[in-house]
Amino acid sequence: MTATDTPTVNAALALGDDALILSHRLGEWAGHAPELEEEVALANIALDLLGQARFLLSMAGDEDEMAFLREERSFRNLQLVEQPNGDFAHTIARQLYFSLYQHELHADLAAGDGPFAGLAAKAVKETAYHRDHAVQWTLRLGDGTEESRRRMRAALDALWKFTGEMFQPVEGLDGIDWAALQDRWLTSLAGVLEQAGLALPEGPRTGAWAAGAGRQGLHTESFGRMLAEMQHLHRSHPGASW
Repeated sequence: MTATDTPTVNAALALGDDALILSHRLGEWAGHAPELEEEVALANIALDLLGQARFLLSMAGDEDEMAFLREERSFRNLQLVEQPNGDFAHTIARQLYFSLYQHELHADLAAGDGPFAGLAAKAVKETAYHRDHAVQWTLRLGDGTEESRRRMRAALDALWKFTGEMFQPVEGLDGIDWAALQDRWLTSLAGVLEQAGLALPEGPRTGAWAAGAGRQGLHTESFGRMLAEMQHLHRSHPGASW
């Protein structure tokens, strides 16, 4: 169902699937966010990510087929972005980890001249907002009540094991110094958490740190349920248009 299996297509699927799946997860907050302003903010972030996903998946084939007709093992997203929303602190921890990474990655891609430079130049502005939104909520929760600190610490700890996968090299993303990207991410993250009165979760920061294999098409249990929900309408009415 994909175009020619090239490094560029593989990279487009990896980045596009990250954006698509996280967009869907954030969209699940519609009608459930803690306040109206936050519901609008999460929806805007989800729409930004969906726009990125549409561009990237169209590099691999028909964007609707890529999103709605592929099987679970064909998706190449990080396991981090498919994790359930949980409570609001859990969503913010996931968003903090990913948006810091995505902003740094797009900055590197925008500085090059590869096939993703144009998208990255636009996306880096969007991800700066995504990052700042996650940072502000991390500070608010970490420096809030004892209960908000407890929940934020628990969320950061629960998702930490999935973050190492972000720094495994992706075929087709040439010119990325993954070790340097990881170092910048850790430095930024540590600074945010220090401001929030929180600490980096304990654990190794080497290759063994990565628990996920989403890039290889191996996903967590919750992903299958999410995918079935996301694809249900399209699969129930094949060929329908509005």
